Amino acid sequence: MSRLKIKYQEEIVPKLTKELGIKNKLGVPKIVKIVINQGIGEVAKNKEQLLKAKQVLAALSGQIPQVKKARISVASFDIRLGMVVGLKVTLRGDRMYEFLDRLISIVMPRIRDFRGVPKKSFDKNGNYTLGIEDLSVFPEVDAAKIVIKGMEITLVVNAKDVKSAQRLLELMGMPFEKNDK
Repeated sequence: MSRLKIKYQEEIVPKLTKELGIKNKLGVPKIVKIVINQGIGEVAKNKEQLLKAKQVLAALSGQIPQVKKARISVASFDIRLGMVVGLKVTLRGDRMYEFLDRLISIVMPRIRDFRGVPKKSFDKNGNYTLGIEDLSVFPEVDAAKIVIKGMEITLVVNAKDVKSAQRLLELMGMPFEKNDK
């Protein structure tokens, strides 16, 4: 079992039940899944580069990514119906906790000029979306294989509001930026 999952079960659940006034432990907010998206743009036209992009995403997530195709044609972006436009991985269970642990404890400190993640990236349901521009901060990825520069990570939380989702991520160790302005 992952280090972060043990921390969630033994430390975070009791804290959140007290803070939020929840009587049943099943009502405590938790992370349901992590979705990693990567738009591949011009890489889609070159099969060799597409294969490299899939290998990079598979290396950092531990799963083979899904290939997402365009559902409609958009002439201004040179996209045709059925053309490959992105890669997607959905992590659940132990892989999800292991990826989140690596993201918080290893990857984020390696980001250049990192001052914390913004608090305004929550949607109305409490889900948190984070963009990473440079994939070379992941230790699993060989810098020579990187063909796509960025990706988007969405933490899907079953919280009732944004404040409880934010508190859950704070207790898990997510480094939010300080508002000392």
